[in-house]
Amino acid sequence: MRPSFLFLHGARGQSRLVILEKKIEGLSETALSRFLSRAKRAVGLRGDVTLLVTSNAAMRSLNSRFRRLNKPTDVLSFPSAQRSYGTASVVAGEIAISADIALRNALELGHSPSVEVKVLALHGILHLAGYDHERDNGIMARKEAKLRRVLNLPLSLTERGKISPANSAKPARQTGRPRRARTA
Repeated sequence: MRPSFLFLHGARGQSRLVILEKKIEGLSETALSRFLSRAKRAVGLRGDVTLLVTSNAAMRSLNSRFRRLNKPTDVLSFPSAQRSYGTASVVAGEIAISADIALRNALELGHSPSVEVKVLALHGILHLAGYDHERDNGIMARKEAKLRRVLNLPLSLTERGKISPANSAKPARQTGRPRRARTA
């Protein structure tokens, strides 16, 4: 069984919502924290979410450890084992994002790296909420497209896969642990 919290604690043992281990131009911890709150509300996800923006090396390590894939990936989601009991505070889970891949994607797609991190964060939040684009016959893709418009974001991760040119040199996207989708 994996640990429930991989990177929840920041400096001096304090819990943190956003950890920018690798800085993204135009994006602060405060701005990303506000976006996470908006995205969680839009998805209907309850509980705290910790988000780590880190390097390809760290993402490779996490991907290798939890998915047995020895390569970096853009976003991983780690749902919490904690459950809600009444009004007690709960943890929904954690999301890790590669700043390096976010930067590359942003350059290829013509928007800012800060916007790309938000696209990846939304994708991770949907996974924490139980959606799984690999197994849900398009439910997550439709939800992500709708939320992308609500949150004023460019093409969602699941939409990009559908319109990528056949000769694209971009690797296939890998996301967090497979989860069974809940109905929308």
